[in-house]
Amino acid sequence: MQGCPVHTPIPECMLLYRQGKLDQAGELLLRNNPLSAVTSQVCDWKQFCYGHCVLNVKKVPVRWYEIEQEISEEYLFKHHLERRSRELEGKRVALVGAGPVGIAAAFWLYEAGADVTLLDANPRIGGVLRYGIPAFRLDKKYVDAYEKMFADAGIVFKGGVEIGKDLSISELASRYDAVLVGAGAEKPATLHIPGEEKAVQALSFLKDPDAYELGKKAIVIGGGNVAMDACRTAQRLGAETWVYYRKTFENMPANPVEVEEARADGVRFEVFEAPVEVKDSGVVFRKCENVVPEDGGRVVTRIIDGTDHFVECDTLLTAISEKPDFDLFQGTSAVMNEWGWPVTSESGQVEGLGNVWVAGDFILGPKTVVEAVASARTAVSSILATFAVGFQPVDTE
Repeated sequence: MQGCPVHTPIPECMLLYRQGKLDQAGELLLRNNPLSAVTSQVCDWKQFCYGHCVLNVKKVPVRWYEIEQEISEEYLFKHHLERRSRELEGKRVALVGAGPVGIAAAFWLYEAGADVTLLDANPRIGGVLRYGIPAFRLDKKYVDAYEKMFADAGIVFKGGVEIGKDLSISELASRYDAVLVGAGAEKPATLHIPGEEKAVQALSFLKDPDAYELGKKAIVIGGGNVAMDACRTAQRLGAETWVYYRKTFENMPANPVEVEEARADGVRFEVFEAPVEVKDSGVVFRKCENVVPEDGGRVVTRIIDGTDHFVECDTLLTAISEKPDFDLFQGTSAVMNEWGWPVTSESGQVEGLGNVWVAGDFILGPKTVVEAVASARTAVSSILATFAVGFQPVDTE
């Protein structure tokens, strides 16, 4: 429970599960984490619940995430949102981004009685759940379930709305009692090498893989979860797919389970390789190595001069990093730090914009779905506290 970013009440749920009270267990899970049916599938459980189980000592940890999926899936498809409080009745809240943060926040705020409006640049609800994570990892029926649940409850969704173009943060702040910005990190970092305009951004590829002709061989540059999703998708589309990464497997930020599943899918890996130029028919790479400083400091990765070599490929996909679009705050009274991030309180409330909060990638950078949900809860707790409302405990009796 403590290893989980949303502190899922595992002991209580396990007791209800053993007693056959699956609906009560499902309600407990859903109200604690509205995306329980999703995170139990795409969560880095080796890092969180499974990895923190006390039975790791005996090497037989409880596979809680499988039990959670069994409980949550059945309950999600029959759940109907209800107003559990009138404390926020008449309060209007705008949620920028209809991904994990927006879905979780909409669920909690609606329950508290608020009138909720979700805005997203994409035409449908889901964010990374619909337009990033491949269907072989997450069936879109789960995202459809939230979409239907919200429509039935009367939660307003406005798709195709680009904040900063169609509407500004300042306009939203003037129209709504509270604004929560929780859009995902979709602004890709650049390689800063010649010819990189010839590459395809992995996030764009994952939104509509069938729109791309990959050819016989594809190379993915990167070592995060987006890179794993991209390489596994490319492999499934019939391309001989390779991942090139500048460090070692141990340094890859991706979930190790995802790396192993990519290898099982037939994806091949090359480590200690850094791209230095993109050409029409391939990429020039340079070898790298780890260097241990004499003072015993942190190991650094160094590019080795004179090791350039050309690797042919038909398509190059880049997935090196993403960041939120902080340009949304240009022209507002938000206080920005030296790195261009908005200055916030611990709860995500933006300094200089009293009724605007940020959550998820806008405060954490690109993280996991469950960490985004935890961040959303922190922000929603602050919004509720602003209106002198708190989370209502769920009755499991």
